[in-house]
Amino acid sequence: MDERIIQGPECLREGADWLVTREPRFALVLDQIEEIPLRLRPDGFKALFSAIISQQVSTASAAAIWSRIEEAGMMTPERVAAASQDDLANLGLSRPKIRYAHALAQAGIDYNALRTTPSDDVIAELTSVIGIGEWTAEIYALFSLGRADIFPAKDLALQEAAKELFDLPERPKDRELKVMAEAWSPWRGVAARLLWAYYRVVKQREGIR
Repeated sequence: MDERIIQGPECLREGADWLVTREPRFALVLDQIEEIPLRLRPDGFKALFSAIISQQVSTASAAAIWSRIEEAGMMTPERVAAASQDDLANLGLSRPKIRYAHALAQAGIDYNALRTTPSDDVIAELTSVIGIGEWTAEIYALFSLGRADIFPAKDLALQEAAKELFDLPERPKDRELKVMAEAWSPWRGVAARLLWAYYRVVKQREGIR
């Protein structure tokens, strides 16, 4: 695999400097933020299990459920695969998420191998598991594997930030945004971080916290 891996702030700065040469409006973002968010996190089963728990619930609800999962020691594929539906329901998982959790636990993913697997293949393998969509797989590749050229174009915050930064008449659809982002390769993952940071700037400017 010959892909850039983001390992720290110096990688973000390199990517940002390159992006500004290709798209000067990114300089407007850099002028309004204190730092580019790194947001790297551990990889492995727990990261994807946590992502499933967080789907379509509030941050507070996800945190409460995850706390119960941690207290129960239900954080390995072996433990989750062996858990009954009642076991997982008692921890707060809905019926669909129980199905997704069991599917992930039984998928036999080699998480160590994913570290050196091309990003397209990582996303294909992860999205073959029920309950893991393209956005979740891309977020995993971006933040758990540090891939520098991943851009989750389905993300609504990225779409809204692009609308504001590039003065678009309406929020771009994911296909439109994906095409826009092609010009930002091989640093699309840094472009995404800049747009997320800009989204927060815009919302604070509007008085939304």
